[in-house]
Amino acid sequence: MYHTWMRYFTPSPAHHRLGLVCLGVGLQHGTLPVVGPRVLDHHVAVVISAGRGWFRGADGRRRTVTAPALLWLIPGVIHHYAPDPDTGWDEAFVDFTGPATAAYTELGFVDPDDPVIALTDTATARTAIGRIVRAARHGNPFLEVESAAAVHELLVALRRVRADTGADGHPVLQALARDAFRPLSVAEHAARHGMTPAELRTAVRRSAGCSPKDYLLGIRLGRAKELLVGTDLPVAAVARRVGYDDPAYFSRLFARRVGTAPVRFRERQGRSVPGGFTDRVPDPSRPPTIPPSAPANEERHGDI
Repeated sequence: MYHTWMRYFTPSPAHHRLGLVCLGVGLQHGTLPVVGPRVLDHHVAVVISAGRGWFRGADGRRRTVTAPALLWLIPGVIHHYAPDPDTGWDEAFVDFTGPATAAYTELGFVDPDDPVIALTDTATARTAIGRIVRAARHGNPFLEVESAAAVHELLVALRRVRADTGADGHPVLQALARDAFRPLSVAEHAARHGMTPAELRTAVRRSAGCSPKDYLLGIRLGRAKELLVGTDLPVAAVARRVGYDDPAYFSRLFARRVGTAPVRFRERQGRSVPGGFTDRVPDPSRPPTIPPSAPANEERHGDI
């Protein structure tokens, strides 16, 4: 006995130019029938919230699936799976495609080498899938755009709840972020954490989808932009603040990655931030607001 609800979509060529589109969504639970063996031409994320079963991929090895878990169905790769006939499982699936999937794979959000992923929970993923389900109402003119946005949200949610990394990625990322502005080489960063440079590269790439150098560079340049826009510090001082003793090297690096020189970036942004920026994250329930003010020439009722 099982229950199934599903919808399938056909995005237009214009929607495909968004880079990522949703092709379908489904919610199922119970002793579902066996899927495959089959091969698809697009990606599917199958989120298992409860129950257990099995999965067999291209290597032919049968693997046990125990909720909470994620199954990656990769285009062009054979797959074969089913819930346990005695217990069944609770499943939600999202079909998607587009050129952005290549970037998500490179960054480690989609893992074609590990089709069965243990998760810590499925609540945030099910929330993103719920957005697609609500968007799938008949007559919704924004269906394709809303569902595409929710697929991006889903991929991020699934990355955060992987059991092997945790919500903030590998602990070494937090340490790198803390020390990002110190003038340390990658080898020195690795040594501080009792790792070889190769081990550090593997850990960072698995968690952040990039090399340690690029991870540190992103943090440094982000902070440099904030200082350029929010302060009057000379470029040389900004360079030192973010870990570069050579301002000329910093300027070349900034221009190569950002596309414009630091001075030109400051001129284009043209913002003045009294008191500078703050690193304190605001309470989501009380976001920063601009207090209302009455126009200077506003009449006060009751005055003659």
